[in-house]
Amino acid sequence: MSKIETNQKYFQLAKIFIEKVPFNQVIGLELKHISSERCEIGFGMKPELIGNFYQKILHGGVVATTLDSVSGSMAAVGLLEKHAFPEDEEFAERIKKLGTIDMRIDYLQPGRGEFFTASAKLLRVGNKVAVTRSELHNENGEIIALGTATFLVG
Repeated sequence: MSKIETNQKYFQLAKIFIEKVPFNQVIGLELKHISSERCEIGFGMKPELIGNFYQKILHGGVVATTLDSVSGSMAAVGLLEKHAFPEDEEFAERIKKLGTIDMRIDYLQPGRGEFFTASAKLLRVGNKVAVTRSELHNENGEIIALGTATFLVG
């Protein structure tokens, strides 16, 4: 498979994770970049996402969902990278079982901003689990939260 075909497969895969989850649509998550090294998604602030209405900051659940989505997309890419799946059906069966086992989020500062970008990278992918590291920034590059997640991949 060529690098262009591989990148297209990554893109299609991540779009499924982002577009097929109804809550991700409520948030407005959009895929910005995906490769074997990094996944990036973004979304704009809107009233439905506010958790603290006095300060007009993001709800912590929106932060967690965003980091889980970007990390899950990255774990799926790791699964695809680790195993050469000759048939799309075989990969589809594996991807159906992909799920978050554990996720830790460090909220570093209030989620203030107009546009947010989340990125994730793979720390490790094995036969059974994948581990990712993620970050959420606002449009000024200020870090809002860090995440570490473990996913079942096998």
